[in-house]
Amino acid sequence: MSHGDGGEGGGLRRPRVGHIQFLNCLPIYWGLMRSGALLDVDLHKDSPERLGAALVAGDLDIGPISLVEYLRHADQFLLLPDIAVGSDGPVLSVNVVATRPLGELSGRPVALGSTSRTGVLLARMLLAERCGVEPDYFTCPPDVTQMLLEADAAVLIGDVALRAHHEAPARGLTVTDLGQAWRDWTGLPMVFAVWAVRRDFAAAHPGQVKEVHQAFLRSRDLCLAELDEVARSAARWEPFDAPTLASYFRALDFSLGDRQVAGLREFARRAARSGAAPALPPAGPEFFLP
Repeated sequence: MSHGDGGEGGGLRRPRVGHIQFLNCLPIYWGLMRSGALLDVDLHKDSPERLGAALVAGDLDIGPISLVEYLRHADQFLLLPDIAVGSDGPVLSVNVVATRPLGELSGRPVALGSTSRTGVLLARMLLAERCGVEPDYFTCPPDVTQMLLEADAAVLIGDVALRAHHEAPARGLTVTDLGQAWRDWTGLPMVFAVWAVRRDFAAAHPGQVKEVHQAFLRSRDLCLAELDEVARSAARWEPFDAPTLASYFRALDFSLGDRQVAGLREFARRAARSGAAPALPPAGPEFFLP
């Protein structure tokens, strides 16, 4: 149906690659800059939601996509092996910040920061299934002070959540780290975003996909070897100091091995059961294998 997709210019155009403009993807971007791999791609930086929508629409060829969006459109994509954004324990940047215990939130207003669908769904499943509560949810911009003027709890994702993780306890608020909560609940790592390639692009340009995939893996390995330097360099323009950033980057899990895939499949199973996403096929996610 779309074999011509991405074939302009005799197949010579650079792959259109997405990059999440959150701190959680900064180490990978830093490695791409250091390795020079950016020269070979047409890089689009944006929020997770907008990048996911662009991938689904065919406006990007390869990029990170939130796990929920991938599950909703898995028939369009292959996953790139061994790269993801997740955590095997605390993630620090996907939180529920609350003014009362989570078990008391039934019928109470809970504000959803309008960013990552995966973090929001994880919060909803956790509150429903683990805490046994059904709050009254509403979506609003991710400003914790504003959210808690209108709600008893706020679901925060990304940089604003990382800030709340450090600042909220001093304000008498409880912070529930959803990466840790998932690990306590299931014993498995949590995968928040995966790297996917459109099936039509992978079929037409497997060599380019392989090059981009290898560039991401090299970048990931480079940044993991130099995390303190990544943190020092990021601290110059981010509102966090280098030790805070280093501990955050170390909390993140950028791999997608057997345990992470098991966590992904468990999340998919629960999401399908709650009606939030179609079930994965029994064989699990399909990977790009050059």
